[in-house]
Amino acid sequence: MTRLNARAKPVRAPVQARSANTVEAIFQATVQVLIQLGIKQLTTTKVADRAGVSVGTLYQYFPNKEALLCAALERHLNAVVSAVEAACSALKGQSIDVMSETLVSAFMQAKLGAPDASKALYVVAQELASADVVALMTQRSQLALCDMLATASDATFNDLRVVSYMLSTALVGPVQGLLHTEVPPEFVQQVKAQLVGMTAAYLKQARSSPLTAAVRHARAEQVSLPN
Repeated sequence: MTRLNARAKPVRAPVQARSANTVEAIFQATVQVLIQLGIKQLTTTKVADRAGVSVGTLYQYFPNKEALLCAALERHLNAVVSAVEAACSALKGQSIDVMSETLVSAFMQAKLGAPDASKALYVVAQELASADVVALMTQRSQLALCDMLATASDATFNDLRVVSYMLSTALVGPVQGLLHTEVPPEFVQQVKAQLVGMTAAYLKQARSSPLTAAVRHARAEQVSLPN
């Protein structure tokens, strides 16, 4: 397992639109080569050829293969977490049932929308010592879940940190498993339905109490207060 270090950091971030397009092409090529050849046979030369740039151009942004793979993994994880954050933000003030349905849908779409890419980058996560990156992304997800659950219209929770931890880890396992199993779409839909039911049941069991009329009124008063 490769240890991430200073060599794995990108040389510089793109600023101009042209540079951003070049980096995007490099990322896309990285995923394509990973899918086609796997991590062991991936080289910066092959990625540059696929992206239509010179190796020298690639090295302007990523000094080596390790840095390139690390950046591609972080980009993928960031996209998944951003989808969770967006869903959580949109779900504030909703009921447990609505939160469960929409959150599971958003998470599964983010993970399974491009399954080949997710599988390839999952291997990268195993090969690289990416614990720090994964921990940061997990922290972001759990914070978003805490913020969402704190506004549930029909529940309050004693310890949102524990609830968000249980919820996030419970979702990851089954969805991650689908990436490594050849199953028909009908099976995926059944898993989704089970996850929605499981999430809603857990949140209802974990709540300290249903939201009372007094708490609803207090929340409504807070929302209506002028800034």
